[in-house]
Amino acid sequence: MSLAVRTALSASLVAVLLVAGGVATAAQAAVTPVPVGQPLARFANLKPGVHRYLRYKQTGDTIRVADVWTREVRFEDLDGQRRMHIVQHWDGAGATPSDRQLDSWFEVGTFRPLTHVRRSQKDGVTKVEGFVFQPDKIVGLKDLADNAAKDFEVASPQPSFNFETDMEFIQALPLAAGYEASIVFTHPGGGPPAAYVFKVAGSETLDLPGGGKVECWLVTADYNRPEMPVTRFWFAKGSQVMIKQISPLPDGSGVIGKTLLY
Repeated sequence: MSLAVRTALSASLVAVLLVAGGVATAAQAAVTPVPVGQPLARFANLKPGVHRYLRYKQTGDTIRVADVWTREVRFEDLDGQRRMHIVQHWDGAGATPSDRQLDSWFEVGTFRPLTHVRRSQKDGVTKVEGFVFQPDKIVGLKDLADNAAKDFEVASPQPSFNFETDMEFIQALPLAAGYEASIVFTHPGGGPPAAYVFKVAGSETLDLPGGGKVECWLVTADYNRPEMPVTRFWFAKGSQVMIKQISPLPDGSGVIGKTLLY
């Protein structure tokens, strides 16, 4: 092989490597951080109203209903300011159904979480837990009566969003082909916040329970467990309301599903 040919091949190889490196860098740069406190692109998608989801466990062809999950978005005044208020309620099924309610307040436009209260009842025992989101930590809500979490405190190195309202939060993002968002979430009362990546993996058409079809963005997340199958969400194009979610169980025995009733 002549020197000229070798030189040309080397130059071509360098060019390929540079292009590949550029593609990898572009792919990394495509992940969009969503910081707490900045206006969300499609916050206007969040309208006052109620959505109800059927939650179930599926193992093979066997489906067992767990509960009906009601999620309501409100816009109300709190301490003289307009706030978003999300209320959730689970109506359990089975011989000994549990009851759980969540009450969460947010800054309008940014979805910055303010407070979160969880009330649960099982076997006749009621438990109350309340939390306040601060810029550097999440702490127990001191003035909430019977708060079992009044002494709770977990550091938040960067401000965090409330994981209990992820469905509405994703609804407010600019979903589009190829969009990826890195979001710092925490479950109030749980461990420290962490960043999670949600990806628009494509588009799919879903059949609606009452008839008809809806075009959806398919969004995936591995919840920082790359060894596990991803959780999949279907958000209606336009309103970006979540229509369906499928989450694999950690033991591989089946999936937990949620599907919109209305």
